[in-house]
Amino acid sequence: MNRTDTAVFGRERARLVTIAYGIIGDLGEAEDVVQEAWLRMRRTHGIEDVAGWLVVVTSRLALDVVRSARRRREDYVGPWLPEPLVDTTGPDPADRVTLDESVSTAMLVVLETLSPAERTAFVLREVFGHNYDDIADAVGRSPAAVRQLTARARRHLRENAPRFDADPTRHRAVAEAFATACQGRDLDALLELLDPDVVLRSDGGGVVSAARNPIVGADKVSRFLVGVAGRISGFSTRPVRVNGGVGALTFRGSRLHSATSLTIADGRVTAVDSVLHPDKLARTRALLDAPN
Repeated sequence: MNRTDTAVFGRERARLVTIAYGIIGDLGEAEDVVQEAWLRMRRTHGIEDVAGWLVVVTSRLALDVVRSARRRREDYVGPWLPEPLVDTTGPDPADRVTLDESVSTAMLVVLETLSPAERTAFVLREVFGHNYDDIADAVGRSPAAVRQLTARARRHLRENAPRFDADPTRHRAVAEAFATACQGRDLDALLELLDPDVVLRSDGGGVVSAARNPIVGADKVSRFLVGVAGRISGFSTRPVRVNGGVGALTFRGSRLHSATSLTIADGRVTAVDSVLHPDKLARTRALLDAPN
């Protein structure tokens, strides 16, 4: 390995982590995968296309992680949600919109219903635009088989992908109103903000108290949210960006209680995805505790 290879890895690292996160849904595991790809690159000589090689190896490693995690997630207590990626610094640049949609919590929940190979093929082809030959190397299938995997994944996503609109200003206004309504336990305001068919998922993983099944419908979801706010002493909320979209952090006094991602369409919240699992909130807690 030479300095040029190291420089290529430095340039590609963020993209590699995003690819791995899109496939796995866990940032810590995604970073571990990219680190392993780096170590393998150091032990490999004569790589002609370093960037392409890194994508293939990272994707293979991420696919292995998903396959090994499949059984664990099937036995998971309650809904499984990806680790939230929380940004407290403000809006991202406009050129991140497409990428944001690809790693939104609601989209990752749908990707979780694909087979590991379908998910990998979809992320590499539809999100990052890689060619079928490279994807075939990553998933261990022929290019023709990869086309079929991608087509099946695309059909599934068309039928099940969450509705959303792409107006960030409108999103922020709805998210702020949602946080205010939750904190004020304002049932009527929540009913105005929630889509009639809104779905709420909460991930406690059996470690902390959370709804074991998705809650559907504006009336049930609004009452659940008001009930949660009433049970938590020192309840407060803070609007933030979660997985590139809008969301909120909930606090019990000064301690982080949950990170919630909101999916918004036509000015109303269509999905509320709340992560309460302490392990999945560790990175967000560290971010909040870090000096400014």
